Amino acid sequence: MFNSLKEWFTEGIPIAEGTKWFVDELTDKLSFLFNPIKEHFGNFMEWMAEDVLMAIPPVVVIIVVALLAFLLSGKRLGLAAFSVVGLWLINNQGFWEQLMSTVTLVLIASLLSVIIGVPIGILMAKSKTAEAIITPVLDFMQTMPAFVYLIPAVAFFGIGMVPGVFASLIFATPPTVRFTNLGIRQVSKELVEASEAFGSTGTQKLFKVELPMAKATIMAGINQTVMLALSMVVIASMIGAPGLGREVLSALQRSNVGVGFVAGIGIVILAIIIDRFTQSMNNKGDKA
Repeated sequence: MFNSLKEWFTEGIPIAEGTKWFVDELTDKLSFLFNPIKEHFGNFMEWMAEDVLMAIPPVVVIIVVALLAFLLSGKRLGLAAFSVVGLWLINNQGFWEQLMSTVTLVLIASLLSVIIGVPIGILMAKSKTAEAIITPVLDFMQTMPAFVYLIPAVAFFGIGMVPGVFASLIFATPPTVRFTNLGIRQVSKELVEASEAFGSTGTQKLFKVELPMAKATIMAGINQTVMLALSMVVIASMIGAPGLGREVLSALQRSNVGVGFVAGIGIVILAIIIDRFTQSMNNKGDKA
């Protein structure tokens, strides 16, 4: 018995083999789900990037973004001017198509993260049991290196934009969940009790009291989610996701400092515009 235990310790636990078996089985058994998502969702994103966004002239996009920036920033010219100059520079350097692919990836990943994250955050705020179960999962999702998410993404969906969105979704969802939970728990108990005293149902209390009062906190989480989705652009390019990240990766592989620098500047410009937009939307809602 001692020898068998010794052999068990020296040989090691077959974690890698077990993980590979589990992923292979999951991919095989759920292929009826993964394959349609890969095909139809991938076609939808290509249609959105190439047939919708690319069909709009860059000048029109720049003008619309500038007008939105002007209105959201309280009719200040700073953000609008930066948006015009930044987007013009990206177009001038020939990276407009890559920019549209990046916007598509970030937009879809962020929307899915919000759609999934807000209800989970509400569930955590309403149930201590759910919070106890979900919190370790969120910790795992946030502490795991971003590159690791590429492994199941490729196993389930192959290469392309779909696995890029999948990896971004896992990486970017936790802030929305955490901030939604935090925002609802921070709502004044007096307000909640007052709404209950007036006969509000659970749904009315949630949508008319708790969510409006927690809006600022939830929007801060959404802002972080969008930024994390954008930060996955370069990493997702390693599994075939198109966009500015692919240009950075290609430049890195070829030691082309110039192209990599310009593509990196494009990502920074997009990040600043999106960050200021989400912050301005939150501030505008607070003033209202």
